[in-house]
Amino acid sequence: MQILFIGDIVGKPGRQAVKELLPGLQQEYKFDFIIANAENASGGRGLTREVADELYGYGIHFLTMGNHVWDQKEIIKFIDNESRLIRPANYPKGVPGKGYGFAINNGLKIGIINLAGRVFLTPLENPFTMIIPLINSMITETPVIIVDFHAEATSEKVALGWLLNGKVSAVLGTHTHIQTADARILDQGTAYITDVGMTGPKDSVLGVKKEIVINNFLTQMPVKFEVASGINQLNAVILDINENNGKANSIVPIQRFTTEIKK
Repeated sequence: MQILFIGDIVGKPGRQAVKELLPGLQQEYKFDFIIANAENASGGRGLTREVADELYGYGIHFLTMGNHVWDQKEIIKFIDNESRLIRPANYPKGVPGKGYGFAINNGLKIGIINLAGRVFLTPLENPFTMIIPLINSMITETPVIIVDFHAEATSEKVALGWLLNGKVSAVLGTHTHIQTADARILDQGTAYITDVGMTGPKDSVLGVKKEIVINNFLTQMPVKFEVASGINQLNAVILDINENNGKANSIVPIQRFTTEIKK
């Protein structure tokens, strides 16, 4: 089973990168499933119905979120009725949406879980204590389970990877927007990477115009972040998963670039 997981899509440039680059990747690899983190897909913060539909139209099967899930308030109106979209599972009970879901394509079925870290982020329910019962319930449906761990601290991500080693097919870090060089298969068959990276403006600071962020560091004055433009990148990982036992055969990070997009 071939699965593509696309790192945090940032604004219109990130969506443009998906539109331009995903068809060629799909033709080359014939993915069974395409998953993407979309928490920054609408104007750099949050997700709207229109943008979600746009991403589905490019061939993405499933969307995950993160700490910016509520930044576009309209998501509250549709997240409960959208089976292809999940937010972190460790939000309190009663919050709109779900933290896990299933995708089915060509007779294959996978489970996807979204979690948020607590170090340097809003301290939600402890992902380490609530994840195992969730996995145990999902594994009755499919042995293939992908976890998007949207977290800041590398230590927290690495620790969750080891906790879930052999229990899920992959633990994929998102949120920090920089693709890390530690993609590997852990010793019990779980694919792991600390951060998949960002899909959006290449010459930026995590997707934001670099001049704005530099000025903020220089002056410590409040600034309004704006999504950068120029050449776009698509950061992702390609997973090869044994569909019978859920073990990962390989994880391959990729970076692809577009031509410059003029305003």
